[in-house]
Amino acid sequence: MISVQSWADAQRLWDFQQMHHEPRPCSVGIGLGSHDLGVADVTVGLYQRGMFPLIVFTGATSRTTRDRMPRGEAEHYRERALELGVPTSAILVEPRARNTGENIKFSRALLEERGIDVSSILLVSKPYEERRAYATARKLWSAVEIVSASAPLTLAEYVDSMKDPRLVLDMLVGAQQRLLIYPDQGFMVRQKVPESVEAAYERLCVEGFTSRLAPTT
Repeated sequence: MISVQSWADAQRLWDFQQMHHEPRPCSVGIGLGSHDLGVADVTVGLYQRGMFPLIVFTGATSRTTRDRMPRGEAEHYRERALELGVPTSAILVEPRARNTGENIKFSRALLEERGIDVSSILLVSKPYEERRAYATARKLWSAVEIVSASAPLTLAEYVDSMKDPRLVLDMLVGAQQRLLIYPDQGFMVRQKVPESVEAAYERLCVEGFTSRLAPTT
């Protein structure tokens, strides 16, 4: 049973981990690979609204996607976009990235190889990965403007979609840990984390929501 306090702490992390950007037209949309095909759906929706003329889907497979996306996350995203009416000519696939840093680096390299001029990117991720993706892109591609986007879901709606409340809280804690430790490791820019968010994160760790924490030694 997840306590009322833990739910309140999870809500605090959920709210902080989103950037709350208003989508606006950009040079390209980049959909970050994951277990969640909703990222592809959001990317397609933004494309169909005219927010960008070109989509890059990026991602190989991970332990959580190997079974459900055997052809690779980016390829499954591409297939989903084609089903939703996006023309093949509007999609590029980057099939090698296995983490957020590689998503950004390899997507940038692919666009440069194609000679595509990029001044801004609309970066589409899972809701609780917005801030991590933004901070990573700011570190690795500082010359471009970055706008963050994700499915407009509440925490409760996301938990319902995942069917595993404890896993969702574990993922929120894991994402928050990376925002705290990765700047020192050179993986992302540092962002101010409110004391209330750090306190919520620490309480959730004490409560055992730790399965998605990155090793620190």
